[in-house]
Amino acid sequence: MWTRPSIRGSLRSEASLTRVPNPRRKAASNDSQGRHREILETAARLICERGYEATGVQDIAAACGLTKAGLYHHIRSKEHLLLEIQNYGMDVFEEQVLSQVMPIADPVERLKACMEKNIALVTHGSSKEVWIILHEHATLTGEARAQINARKKRYVRFLESSFAEAIRDGRIRPVNPKVAAFSFLGMVLWIYKWYRPDGAISGEGLAREMKDLFFGGLELPRRRETARSSQSRRA
Repeated sequence: MWTRPSIRGSLRSEASLTRVPNPRRKAASNDSQGRHREILETAARLICERGYEATGVQDIAAACGLTKAGLYHHIRSKEHLLLEIQNYGMDVFEEQVLSQVMPIADPVERLKACMEKNIALVTHGSSKEVWIILHEHATLTGEARAQINARKKRYVRFLESSFAEAIRDGRIRPVNPKVAAFSFLGMVLWIYKWYRPDGAISGEGLAREMKDLFFGGLELPRRRETARSSQSRRA
C-alpha cells in the first residue's frame, strides 16, 4: 500500500521547507475546509431525514444558509456531493477505527477493538454518514460507485486477513474467514437500523454485549494457558 517517495518528490519537499508560510492564506484555507465540512454534514443530515431523491439542491442550500448558486460554488453536482459525503464518512471511519486498530499485534484483540470502535462510531454521532454509505450505496454510478466500493472492500479484506491470522495462531476455532468477516459486518453495520441513543442500551453496553455474543462462540483458550492448565492437572 505504501510507496517509496520519488527523488523529485523529496526535492519538492525540501524546497517547500524554505518557503515562508502565509498566515492569511492558511487561515483562508482552513475556513474554506471548515465550511465545506459543514456543508457535507448538513447535506448528510437532510439526506438521512428525507432520503437522497427527496432532498433537493435548494433544500441543502437553504439549510446551509446559501443560495443555490452559492452552494454550487462549493459543490460540482448533487451526485458528486453524495460521493463526497460517502468519502468523508469513510475518512472518519478509517481515522477513528482502522488506523487505531491496525497496530494491534494480537488478531483477536485487534478484531475486538475494531468491533468496539466501529460500534462507538455508529452510536456516538457519526451514524448519518454510515447510514448514507449503507442506504445509498446503489445511488452512485460509474466511477463514483467503484471508488466507494473499493474503499469498502479494503475493510472486508482487513477483516478476512485478521480472522485468517487468528485461525493460524490458534486463537479462534477454524471457520471460513470470509463468512466470519461478513458476519462481523452484518452485526455491526445493522446497528444503524435499530439503535436509539436515548434507548435503554448505552453504546458502551452494546459494544460489550456484541463482543461477547460474537467472540464467545469463536475464541479458544490461549495455547500457553491451555498447556499450563494441563500441567497443573497432571501435577
